Amino acid sequence: MIGLQVIELKQTRFYQDVFKEGLEEGRQEGELTIILRLLGRRFSNLPESLVGRLHQMDAGQLEAFSEVLLDASSLDDINDWLQKRQ
Repeated sequence: MIGLQVIELKQTRFYQDVFKEGLEEGRQEGELTIILRLLGRRFSNLPESLVGRLHQMDAGQLEAFSEVLLDASSLDDINDWLQKRQ
């Protein structure tokens, strides 16, 4: 009987929405972690303002930023891209 209740709960819209939101947050957190690691390795000390801006990005924005990271030769290139996105 308890097993049936769990299955019924998983079929509710609320459960599915919460589960989807959790997956999205996990994806965003993972992307941010990788981007910060790559930036830190490539450019050493990162300005807090840059780190703060990255923390405000959603998963789609972080994905777009990851491509910029590959092409950027300096933190100025990254800041220029961020300025254009505002």
